[in-house]
Amino acid sequence: MHSFIPPHRFFAYLTWTEIRDMPNKENVVIVQPVGAIEQHGPHLPLIVDSAIATGVLGKALELLPEDIPVYALPTQYYGKSNEHINFPGTLTLSAQTLLAVLKEVGESIYRAGFRKLVFLNAHGGQPEVINIIARDLHIQYPDLMVFPLFVWRVANASGELLKQQDHPELSIHADMGETSLLLSLLPEQVHMERAVKEYPQGLPGADSSLSLEGKLPFAWATHELSQSGVFGDPTGATAEIGDRLLDSLAQSWAQVLQDVYDFSGAKNSDILPPLT
Repeated sequence: MHSFIPPHRFFAYLTWTEIRDMPNKENVVIVQPVGAIEQHGPHLPLIVDSAIATGVLGKALELLPEDIPVYALPTQYYGKSNEHINFPGTLTLSAQTLLAVLKEVGESIYRAGFRKLVFLNAHGGQPEVINIIARDLHIQYPDLMVFPLFVWRVANASGELLKQQDHPELSIHADMGETSLLLSLLPEQVHMERAVKEYPQGLPGADSSLSLEGKLPFAWATHELSQSGVFGDPTGATAEIGDRLLDSLAQSWAQVLQDVYDFSGAKNSDILPPLT
């Protein structure tokens, strides 16, 4: 049941007495992987984002020194995926439901005595939700440090390994990067013979200040921009690219987890008095 997570780092394998008696719990790092169950084109399984969150975290935990106490919670497989709702198989929670689920997970972790919680998200459609709940939990529990993190926002080899893509700024879903990672993590679930190249259609013109994503984005649904559900070109994906990409992500995330463990928090509360 631990999937890619090293068994001794899997929170759910602990007993309640082991958690009760765990030393220095305020510095133990708890990681909640957050993914999605949603379409990823005709060649990839629905589980892509959840597999990437869990797989990258598992590999990072293998690289982490044993004396750094970090535990992974079971992956939150369902996310906010309503941009893909017109594609059969996509399962989505509302933003309100996902907020409630993550809030109650955070409250449970806090109640158990832990004070460092990482949300490791791999689905591009929900960073805003993760940011909101992280801030809300910290405001509610000021001594709870919450880190709303996205799996791709660390140094990694994608720039080097995926440079042959025609439009890297539009390659954001079921593309060469995600497909290569799945060829590394779950190769039997990838159907390369079905892979198709498709980039989003109907985007603002080159002279427009608007963009698909970025500083001035617009709201969109996948079926409005892509018939296949693919944004990019997965046809050149390989397991070798995936292995190298996974290694680079894992090395960076091992360092991030070390940094979270070392971080003591922002504690300038004496600058301004609390509101009453």
